[in-house]
Amino acid sequence: MLESDSLALKAARIKMIVLDNDGVLTDGKVYINNEGLESKAFAIRDGFAVVAARRVGIKFGIITGLLSRIVETRAAQLGISEVHQGFVDKLDRMKEIIERNGLLPEEVAYMGDDLFDIPVMRYVGLGAAPADAYPLVIESADWVASSKGGDGAVRDLVEFVLKTQGHWEWVLKTFVNP
Repeated sequence: MLESDSLALKAARIKMIVLDNDGVLTDGKVYINNEGLESKAFAIRDGFAVVAARRVGIKFGIITGLLSRIVETRAAQLGISEVHQGFVDKLDRMKEIIERNGLLPEEVAYMGDDLFDIPVMRYVGLGAAPADAYPLVIESADWVASSKGGDGAVRDLVEFVLKTQGHWEWVLKTFVNP
């Protein structure tokens, strides 16, 4: 992990946060009932952080290796239009997202939890991991959340970026003392 000054400089540049789904927005578990229907749990606090950050101009995206209508539904609830599913090779997709949004790699943060996330984390400006990510992912990350995936890791990242950029006071004023 980086020293705090270097880390703050990286966070100050962030204009977009791209997330893995399973193990980041969720706890990485897939529940399948007797009828074969799949379900996943998402942390409401993570969702609030995404909505708040979008209100100050931070863009969001999701790149996930699996295909699931659940991901599309959750992304729509949060207003995330950059949703890319079925990509194990996430780096090429990230490069397309960056170009399409007119950004530079250093203006993007990516949070992932497993080995195939490492190339993307190394490519972007701020590579992040949940507290319970695979050990090599944690070693590769610039920043590690104090919370686990699906249990506040995204909130931790968003809050860190917003505080570094000076937007956190606006969030507090808007939602705590309107």
